[in-house]
Amino acid sequence: MNKLIIILCSLLLLAGCRNSHNQAKRIAIAQVGRVVLYYDEMPKLIQRGINEADSAALFQNYINKWAKRQLLLQKAEDNLSPALKDEITKQLEETRANLVIYQYQRQMILEKLDTVLTDAELENYYAANENSFVLTSNIVKALFIKLPLETPDLNKIRLLARSNDHNDLQQLESYCYQFAEKFDDFNEEWVPMDRLSVELQQNIENEENFLKRNTFFETSDSTSVYLVSIRDYRLRSSLAPFEYVKDDIKRIIWNSRRFEFIQSLENGIYNDALKENSFKIY
Repeated sequence: MNKLIIILCSLLLLAGCRNSHNQAKRIAIAQVGRVVLYYDEMPKLIQRGINEADSAALFQNYINKWAKRQLLLQKAEDNLSPALKDEITKQLEETRANLVIYQYQRQMILEKLDTVLTDAELENYYAANENSFVLTSNIVKALFIKLPLETPDLNKIRLLARSNDHNDLQQLESYCYQFAEKFDDFNEEWVPMDRLSVELQQNIENEENFLKRNTFFETSDSTSVYLVSIRDYRLRSSLAPFEYVKDDIKRIIWNSRRFEFIQSLENGIYNDALKENSFKIY
């Protein structure tokens, strides 16, 4: 270990003496067969605050792992059958080709594909494909409040929670800021009924009947009161509101554009190759 510490310190000194033009020779650390591990390939294992013994241990551990991997790799290369080596080469070539093509397509998409989607486009797609946007679960717009049992003016909060008046809701928010354990309107967006059930910490067996019969619901446990004001709802098997599926429509249209763009890109390259005689069929 002392020897390794001395070597480590020497390497650090040599590394620090390199000039800005990197003209110094690379420092070899270890070698397995024809493969050499150089100091500049080592991760930054030696951090400020680590003592010499710990630094040396990290250094030695990395070298040992590197050596074991290289020895295993070389043993495998020496013992694999020619057929398996050919198969590995084919897989590597296919992987490289796929990666190069993917990165080129991605670059072209970023440079040339129109990703702007207007609300009119989204609404037209929604209207033309209503059968694709049938709800598979009940959804709600709701206000959820969780309060300690001993909350003052609880009756006042109940009344405010039932109201749709803007001033009442501002007053409710002020009360909840002071007393509520949780106050959430889900950003005034549609959410699955399941999410509301989780907040209430109870299973609602017949959600359809619950939604039809309740615009305001209250329950409690040993420590808290739970208030729910249901502003609107849609039942499963009905048409999903546009706002609820808007992001899905964006993804659908964008993916369609992306697919069409890639097809056009491939066909354009193919046709250009035919015109330029850089592609021939014998």
